[in-house]
Amino acid sequence: MYKYDKICKNLEETKELAQKFAKLIKKDGCFINLYGEIGAGKTAFVKLVADAIGVKEKVTSPSFVILNEYHSADIPIYHFDLYRLEHEGVKTIVDELREYSQGKCITFVEWAEFSQNEVPFDHIKINVTYDDNDYRKYSFEGIGENCTKIIKGMNS
Repeated sequence: MYKYDKICKNLEETKELAQKFAKLIKKDGCFINLYGEIGAGKTAFVKLVADAIGVKEKVTSPSFVILNEYHSADIPIYHFDLYRLEHEGVKTIVDELREYSQGKCITFVEWAEFSQNEVPFDHIKINVTYDDNDYRKYSFEGIGENCTKIIKGMNS
């Protein structure tokens, strides 16, 4: 397990962080769990990463549809939102979560706290919080060898 924290004071700093992260994941992909309160900036970060990877479609929150797929970049991006499913509903998509964690793809899961730990061993946790100044703190944690390498790359 390896951690990296970054405070972003504005959208430009968040964009720079997303671009740095995108460079590290766009070749081989990874599975990313996102945590944070409503309005913390989880979907905004996904949008910025997707843009940096080359997604041409409009990236939107999958709150009502549970999953959005983007195939216009060199690597597919899958974007889940578990908020409306909560604990009981997640049981209905456990197989999909496992399926979208395999192979060369990037999978984002918002509201991962509802996943009941049904995530692959090798994944990245990103916790997004904000303070009174409206600054965003992004805390990255790599779990597993490949994801730990990605997070170590964030420090360079």
